Amino acid sequence: MIFIKKEIYKKIIKIIKKYDSIVIARHIGPDPDAIASQISLRDSIRLTYPSKKVYAIGAGVNKFRYLGFLDKIDSMELNNPLLILLDVPNFIRVDGIEDLNYAAILKIDHHPSEDIKGTVDWTDTTKSSTCEMIAELILNTNLLMDQKIAENLYTGIVFDSDRFLLQNTSLETFNIVYQLLNVSKINFVALYDNLYDRSINEEKFRAYITNNLEISANKMGFIYVTNETLSKYKVEGVAVSNQVNNFYFINELICWMFVVYDEKNEIFKVNIRSRGPIINTIANNYNGGGHKYASGARIKDFKDVELLRKDLDIACEEYLKEQEN
Repeated sequence: MIFIKKEIYKKIIKIIKKYDSIVIARHIGPDPDAIASQISLRDSIRLTYPSKKVYAIGAGVNKFRYLGFLDKIDSMELNNPLLILLDVPNFIRVDGIEDLNYAAILKIDHHPSEDIKGTVDWTDTTKSSTCEMIAELILNTNLLMDQKIAENLYTGIVFDSDRFLLQNTSLETFNIVYQLLNVSKINFVALYDNLYDRSINEEKFRAYITNNLEISANKMGFIYVTNETLSKYKVEGVAVSNQVNNFYFINELICWMFVVYDEKNEIFKVNIRSRGPIINTIANNYNGGGHKYASGARIKDFKDVELLRKDLDIACEEYLKEQEN
């Protein structure tokens, strides 16, 4: 295993060294792990190789501005750069590369493999987060790290592991965090303030979800949050996905599905979590995917939202029967 890791580190550094221009992208609708991993890797490459032009692209999220800024690029001016794809397994969910002509792909991701196959590919579903993988890479190669990079990586790991509560947390996760603490003076309080700071409107909105969540006999939870409801509570659509991890450890739930409509892109955004049934294979059938117990989907027709809900409820029913047996 150690030998395999050293080989992938070498391949990654080799392909980074090869290209003078590098574009780093991740999935649409980014969370702190996605943004923190791309900003951290960009800044580390810039520190290590000052002559390289390195850009982290994609739509920003105001709530995560504390992680750092993203770059605007003119795809026509870039001469076949290296494209680094982080935290995303399929092309349909990559943000901001529509007009980019790239020479090669370096992929680093902790989601199950789908249609993206990197020229150099490091996919490891045992990792808590892509930030854990970037931290491991930097700590084991010549890539440089400053305190801001360490703080961003720590933030991404904490977010995607939900403060080390989820099944994707491993001994290696704690080892990486220990090393990050050793090489930097991370300000825990400030980082947690950024991650978990919320308004009273968001708290009232969470109460609304709790009070209106429909729970089936098979312990499948569902809620569709309308734009009228978002306006009433003075929160944005991202508030729905921000709440989805708050419903672990509820006895009456083993799977739950939150839905909101994105008017700009004319799609229903679906976030799914599970404490039992495997859900990513189901989400794959609805223009989605992700992890076994944390997935999402982007759906055009509400009829398909209802079909996905039904399929998840069936999966919950089957899971409960298996547990009884």
